[in-house]
Amino acid sequence: MKSTSYYPVIMTDDVAATAAFYITHFRFQALFEADWYVHLQSMENENVTLAVLDGSHETIPEQARGKVSGLLLNFEVEDVDTIYAACKTAGLPIMRDLRDEDFGQRHFITTDPNGVLIDIIKPIPPSAEFAAMYDASALPA
Repeated sequence: MKSTSYYPVIMTDDVAATAAFYITHFRFQALFEADWYVHLQSMENENVTLAVLDGSHETIPEQARGKVSGLLLNFEVEDVDTIYAACKTAGLPIMRDLRDEDFGQRHFITTDPNGVLIDIIKPIPPSAEFAAMYDASALPA
């Protein structure tokens, strides 16, 4: 399969509030807006997109309708500390405080209005133990 695009779609019962959350806190903009679907694009990188969908919409097979569960969105960024401070100032729930991980990440985790976990990550050099697990082309610098 040759993909031409990839983006997650968050199923929710409040499309407008979910879209507003990503627009307000993570600098997305709406490229398409309907009451049942909003397609969002990062204002910093046109290749970073995500969509929000009414989980009860007729395009979703009846047995799969509902809300999202068990989803973690990872966003790699250049300045995780500034984003962490902004999220705390905005009163977003911090599920995991900002920390450095031996496997090569400085990150924190917050959540959107649907309970979707959002992991904001800055790649950092891993410990020697974890560096050995990386393919050389993927080793964080």
